Amino acid sequence: MSEHSQQRTAQSAPRLRLGAELERIAEQLKALARAQDELHDLYEAVLGREVELSVVLELIVSTAMQLVGARCGALGVLDEQGDSLALFLPVGLSEQERAGLAGVELPRGRGLLGHLISHPVPLRVDGITLHPDSAGFPPGHPPMRNPLGAPITVRAKIYGDLYLSERIDGRPFDDRDEGLIVALAGAAALAIDDARLYEKTRHDAERFQRLLLPCLPDRLEPFDAAAAYHAASTPDHVGGDWYDALLVPDGACAAVIGDVVGHDLQAVAAMAQTRSMLRALLYDRRTSPSAVLAHLDRTLQAITDSPVTTACLARIEPAPSAGWTLRWSTAGHPPPLVITPDRRAGHLLADPDLPLGVDSTARRHNHAHLLPTDATVVFFTDGLVEHRHHSLEAGLQRLADVAAAHVDLPVADLVRVLIEEHPSDGHDETAVLALRAPQVRSSRPDK
Repeated sequence: MSEHSQQRTAQSAPRLRLGAELERIAEQLKALARAQDELHDLYEAVLGREVELSVVLELIVSTAMQLVGARCGALGVLDEQGDSLALFLPVGLSEQERAGLAGVELPRGRGLLGHLISHPVPLRVDGITLHPDSAGFPPGHPPMRNPLGAPITVRAKIYGDLYLSERIDGRPFDDRDEGLIVALAGAAALAIDDARLYEKTRHDAERFQRLLLPCLPDRLEPFDAAAAYHAASTPDHVGGDWYDALLVPDGACAAVIGDVVGHDLQAVAAMAQTRSMLRALLYDRRTSPSAVLAHLDRTLQAITDSPVTTACLARIEPAPSAGWTLRWSTAGHPPPLVITPDRRAGHLLADPDLPLGVDSTARRHNHAHLLPTDATVVFFTDGLVEHRHHSLEAGLQRLADVAAAHVDLPVADLVRVLIEEHPSDGHDETAVLALRAPQVRSSRPDK
């Protein structure tokens, strides 16, 4: 080869290397753009609780591996106290390697994992066994020689760490790899932080709502009563499901179930206001359920800005001959369910009147049904029976079947079973109130 040819070859070699490096960067940028779209969609789904947080975190590990060409990776999430790992997601392991780790407890955040937590800065190690904080591996763990790790932090709070191991091309991790994993660790931190914030918000709102709902008093005797509230499956889905029951001065037992439109704290506040007004009206006015609902509707429209509310208001009172009479009025609410001691169950279907807050001048109607002693009446909100893939009629029938099969249970246990075996898809919150007619009429004096 001539001297000129040798010089040209020597000059072209760096260009070829540079071209290959630029192609690698271009491929990384394309993959990063695709990952950004996918991560964004999954992140939104996590906030809506349509997917688990672990799905997004696992995608972050996979994306990091793809962008830097790593053989495997993992992400560890600390528990709320920051003492130990609550979640550990390894990615890229073979079936044999996964089988080798079966039954092995979660890493305890020691060694280099612990180093990343106690020293929250990116970590690149050339020869893991040479690092002073190396603590070895649990049985079955695949070999790891040259890890690259980054802490998962938001506002100086450490949530865990993300690390990769072994580039497929055999080269050591470089500054660009480190920058990518730091960015993805930041995305993981935001996902974890927001998920925990949503969970705390949901917990606080649900607790606030439960505090506003009544504990059914012993003063309901001789009626046996129980109620329960079950939150929706989505974190931002709290609102206006409510119930109440009390003995009124003429000895009847009044019961109501309602649902304020909306799924936020405004709905919770409206629920509390409506329940308080109705309780006062029930105790003060010895009128029919329809009259009480009409008065409540006019009052709400005149002095509040409460949203539309559905409700079913009932009175259980002694029948003229024997047993009891259930009188009720429905403001756009699902019908009550009656279960007799011989396991016959049926919904008291009647044309519902308008919900509260639509037209306070509209006429409201009363309905009546004779109850034998020991019959159970169940009031519920639509979250117990609604399913996106089934008809409402199917949900009502399924609820009646479950109630009939468990009518021998104490009322509190019956309510628990109805909540646990609900025919709905769980997307909405649920309130359930059950009353059992006593064998002996109330002798409570009229006041």
